[in-house]
Amino acid sequence: MRHHQQVRDFSFVEAPVEFNKYTDLALLRYCLGATMYMPGTRDFAKEILHKKYPGLTSMVMCFEDACREVDIPAAEDNVLKLLDTLSQYLENGVIRYADIPLIVFRVRSPEQFRTFCARIKKEHLRLITGFNFPKFNTQNGLQYFSYLKELNSRYPSENVYGMPILESREMAFIETRMAELLEVKRILDAHRSLVLNIRVGGTDFSACFGVRRTTTHTIYDIITVSDCLKDILNVFARDNNYSVSGPVWEYFRVSRESKFKSLSSSVHDSLFRREPLVNEEVDGLLQEILLDQANGFIGKTVIHPTHIPYVNGMLAVTREEHEDALQVLQREDGVVKSKNGNKMNEVNPHRIWAEKLYMRAQAYGVIENNRQHARLFLTDGDAGG
Repeated sequence: MRHHQQVRDFSFVEAPVEFNKYTDLALLRYCLGATMYMPGTRDFAKEILHKKYPGLTSMVMCFEDACREVDIPAAEDNVLKLLDTLSQYLENGVIRYADIPLIVFRVRSPEQFRTFCARIKKEHLRLITGFNFPKFNTQNGLQYFSYLKELNSRYPSENVYGMPILESREMAFIETRMAELLEVKRILDAHRSLVLNIRVGGTDFSACFGVRRTTTHTIYDIITVSDCLKDILNVFARDNNYSVSGPVWEYFRVSRESKFKSLSSSVHDSLFRREPLVNEEVDGLLQEILLDQANGFIGKTVIHPTHIPYVNGMLAVTREEHEDALQVLQREDGVVKSKNGNKMNEVNPHRIWAEKLYMRAQAYGVIENNRQHARLFLTDGDAGG
């Protein structure tokens, strides 16, 4: 897999690197980007074979919220059939391994995870990047990782990761939140080599308070939910210990009309001036992506394929940012004026920022400037020269 393949004629300053589930964890945890969720009952083999969704590099098939409990057996059968089909495609040369997105399964409970793992064949594991653990908390966390360790011990040559989803009521409510988060951190710290990413449930947190953001508000405008996210980042994003993914944006409206092809300024500038770009749904998504990145989230859960290029496109790093990061990483200490001459780069305080930005540049590429983000939203047919 490689990000931005839907714009093959785009000239990067530095192109994104190839990655797969065997990529070193230090980089792979930055590569998830826009991770698209779908029900486990959906037959997705043909979409992968024919590359129906441009830019899709990671996907989750869900046995939990997107699936009725009565449909779990059928969902399990369906995803095992998907794995069998993709294995057959690979064996027959119908598809390349590099064309298969990172595949993750969102299980329903520790027990369903354990019974499902018992049905997985050895040849399936090269196709499975990991498992989402919903409503991860102090009551179920050790069980999830115990079963994950067991799966990895059966097949030690394979990397199968866990991705806990922090969305429980204990984390939503202020009187229990910090004790719960710190205990969850102790669980994750004990299994750090198996943690690919931490995800957050903005919708579940909103449900605890009976609120829902509109297309003209971001999740950061909902102060009770923003308070939860702030504490999660404080506990897990410090010192670059974990990568934390931004919450899902719930709104979509497909439109071929946009101002991206004629945009004279950057997407950032247009959004800050509240200039219409596509429609309320996409413009709201872009506003939230900017705030996700400003606060330290990496990537975003998505529920509609049209969101993929926006999330991944905004993760590309500009030449100026990349030069600043390299300037910091190549020095031991001190302060230096940026190559662009417009800021101070202080080596020790900016080092963790530089490490994160350097990894992002590896995963999503380096572009000339902020005006080029919009080109990454377009497919080959739209982008022009």
